[in-house]
This record gives sequence, C-alpha cells and structure tokens, in this order.
Amino acid sequence: MQAVEKQEDTSGQAMMSPESISEEDVLRAQVYRLLATYLSKAPDQTELDAGAALIGDNSDFGVAISNFAKVAGHCDPDTADTEFHDLFIGVTRGELLPYGSYYQTGFLNEKPLANLRAFMANKGIVRAAGLKEPEDHIASVLEIMAGLIDGAYGPSLSLAEQKIFFEKHVDSWATHFFKDLEGAKYSLLYAPLGTVGQLFMQIEQEAFVMIK
Repeated sequence: MQAVEKQEDTSGQAMMSPESISEEDVLRAQVYRLLATYLSKAPDQTELDAGAALIGDNSDFGVAISNFAKVAGHCDPDTADTEFHDLFIGVTRGELLPYGSYYQTGFLNEKPLANLRAFMANKGIVRAAGLKEPEDHIASVLEIMAGLIDGAYGPSLSLAEQKIFFEKHVDSWATHFFKDLEGAKYSLLYAPLGTVGQLFMQIEQEAFVMIK
C-alpha cells in the first residue's frame, strides 16, 4: 500500500524524472520501502514470499534480514493479518501507536505532524488518496525517506539534505518505535522486522555522522 505520493502537477509541465543514484543509495531506498511495506498493512502472500526470499550476509544487519526471511517463510496471510491488527489496530487501539507525534510528545496530531506536513507541502508530496492515517505514521515517514533518496518525488536530495530530514523526522523516534516493535507482546513476524529496523537506523545514523 502506498502511503504518500507526488502531488499531481497542474502547471502543464512534466514531472522531473529521478536522477541517477548510486547502487548504495538504491539499496538504502529499498530497505526503507521494505520496512514501509510491512508497516503500512498486513502483508499478503506475495509480500510474505518476497520477505522469505531475502538473503542476508554475516553482518548483524544481514543476520537480522535472514531471521526475518525465515519467519516470513513460515507465516501465512491470516496469521500476519491477526498480528498486524493486534499490534496497530486493536479493539480500541493497538499495542503500539506508530506515529511520530506520539513518540516525540506523548500525544497524537502534535507539532511533529505539522512540521512533517509543512515539509511535504514544500516538496509537493501528499497523502495517498483514500488513506486515513496521519502523515507521521511510521510507514509514511519511511516511504518519504526512500523517495527523497531515489528521486520518487523529483530530483534526489543531496546527502546533506537527506540528513536534515532523517534527523528531524526519522531518527528522532523511529529507533524507539522499532525497539518497541521488537519487544511487543504480539510481535512474531514483526519482532525480527523490529530488529531489522533498529539495525538499519543505526547504520544510517553512523553514515550521516560523516556528512557535514
């Protein structure tokens, strides 16, 4: 499920096509979208199969990817749907509230959401049609980050510009969310995804430290 999209251009000018990016940045964007895909909705069989096909290396992050792939390979859509519901929806609310405002202020629809909406408006990014979740949902934020890397919304941002968005809208809370996801009561499929998310955030943090 796509959480955000490029606003329709009504000026009569063609949208700018994404710039060529490095292989490393392609992989970074893919990881952000992988996380966003599983956090935007319960995965269907095709998405579970894609997760099961992932292959990691011997690094901590690679091992986490392999662990997630193993769990995804033994999960079925009904089980995934139940887990997603218990984690994020529930009867009155799910076990976790995956929103930037909540993690940063303790309340929904606060200043972090307003700041994100201002950024999106400046870049011509809008919430996908029919989506009711606030824009600071974890899946939306990760999807935006991917698009800023690979040029889904126009020219790719420089690493310095990516760092600004990452620190303000991602790193400010996503690591805490992924830690909660890893340890959540109802996390089975999502526990190893939480580990993947935590380690990937650490990799991004360390990389952005080098950017002035």
